[in-house]
Amino acid sequence: MESRPLRIVVGVTGGIAAYKALGVIRAFVSDGHDVRVVATEAALEFVGRASLEALSRNAVSVGLYDEVASVKHVELGQSADLVVVAPATANSIAQMAIGLAPNLLGNVVLATSGHVVVAPAMHTEMWSNEATRENIARLRSRGVTVVGPDSGALTGDDVGVGRMAEPSEIVAVSYAALSERDAASLEGRRILISGGGTREPIDPVRFIGNRSSGAQAVALARAAQARGAQVTFVYAHLDVDVPIGIEAIPAVTAAQMLEEMLRLAPDNDVVIMAAAVADYRVDFVSDEKLKKSRSESGRTLTLVETTDVLSSLAAMPERSFTLVGFAAETERGNELLALAREKLQRKGCDVIVANEVSWSTGIGTTHNEVTILKKNASSSGSEKVVRASGDKLSVAHRILDVLV
Repeated sequence: MESRPLRIVVGVTGGIAAYKALGVIRAFVSDGHDVRVVATEAALEFVGRASLEALSRNAVSVGLYDEVASVKHVELGQSADLVVVAPATANSIAQMAIGLAPNLLGNVVLATSGHVVVAPAMHTEMWSNEATRENIARLRSRGVTVVGPDSGALTGDDVGVGRMAEPSEIVAVSYAALSERDAASLEGRRILISGGGTREPIDPVRFIGNRSSGAQAVALARAAQARGAQVTFVYAHLDVDVPIGIEAIPAVTAAQMLEEMLRLAPDNDVVIMAAAVADYRVDFVSDEKLKKSRSESGRTLTLVETTDVLSSLAAMPERSFTLVGFAAETERGNELLALAREKLQRKGCDVIVANEVSWSTGIGTTHNEVTILKKNASSSGSEKVVRASGDKLSVAHRILDVLV
């Protein structure tokens, strides 16, 4: 994210997802930026002017002929570092694609020299229509950043692709898009990412697992995709969806994860081992459910260590890819840093991301706090230390910043 305050125009068009624009506005304002909202008349049918003004702390601009003396339709675009249209309906996308400006927002988009980000939101049939696809391709060819849409519940009973991306993703992608370095920093790179928690079977019903949701790994996949990388995602159990357009390969157990990662790693430039792989499995997996007996006071399970996937990747002969490992630890501060430093050396990876976890932080939450250690190739025994905190997509972009 830029260190100086930014002038940001958030354009809101007339779709049911207009209410989610409030989250986008709130996030930009919370980060200290000057946010001006430009709403279409149709947008105000879905979200109130008072809400938009309360969150942006500025008057909402709607009419093309309001404040004509100050040339508002040009001034807003000229002064903007960033214009974010969220939601962007099929109609507004079509207008932008061919340069129409029937309202104030259309004029702002035409007048701006800042970066433009659009977050499409529409029904699946409209998104998949050839006209919309051509319009999106035209906008992208002009350097416009398109974030989403996601798959999920739409208006009424419809479910499918077309749901507007979440505000946190729109904000994070917008920050990355502001910098040319970030926006294309991984163009042409191949990145392999693992995520989720493995499940080691005990019997057909039970397993040994962990609380990992896979959210941070999915955020890394989203961030890498937004920066132009070709992403392959190997996943165990996930509580979140893999982004559309990313090759996804299941690997439920530690053994399966090891097999897939070793198979795919040589074809990639970067390998990020973000999965929570079980350290132990049972020595014998029963083909039948183990019954609870009243005569027994308990049952003993013998555990054996699983093969360390990260160390195995680091030890691959003639390894040419950059290897990133994760360490979820309950320690804090200098103790966490010491553990991360030790693991960086012991595992043999190039970067280690140590995240603070507890019963209520890190795992299963929307935010994360990490310490990133990167080996310094020019100075043996020293490393670069970076700390990052925030929503998981923002943290993902910070991790990629360190890699770049």
